[in-house]
Amino acid sequence: MKKVKIYTDGACSGNPGKGGAGAVLMYNDFKKELSEGFLKTTNNRMEICAVIMALKILKEPCEIMLYSDSRYVADAINKGWVLKWKKNNWMRTKTDKALNIDLWEELLELLDIHKVTFNWVKGHASNPYNNRCDELATGAIKGSNLKEDKNYK
Repeated sequence: MKKVKIYTDGACSGNPGKGGAGAVLMYNDFKKELSEGFLKTTNNRMEICAVIMALKILKEPCEIMLYSDSRYVADAINKGWVLKWKKNNWMRTKTDKALNIDLWEELLELLDIHKVTFNWVKGHASNPYNNRCDELATGAIKGSNLKEDKNYK
């Protein structure tokens, strides 16, 4: 399997509000930057969307070290929360439904293809790749071709 490093970040102007997702993928000497902007969404949706966007572009199964400044994303995977939510019919507790189910389902499918290790990094700190992802995400918000987040409610 090819070994790929991926950094991701999501951003929102207002929460909910216009949103953006950014990612930097690195394989050997190759580097690719991705970004997407949305009309109305949430920051957490953009954090998950950034991971999905990066994983979907890969053409074959890869071993990935993924870095995100989102505890929501990193902890949901690393602590098994998302699998527990799915097992419990997407309920976080007996009375509290999980959010962003459509994105979690899509992400879980991609995690069946790739071997991904999620790492949390401090946001807005000294990590140049995380900072670049933030620039990509916030830049996407300002773009003129914002998409509709069809499943945002």
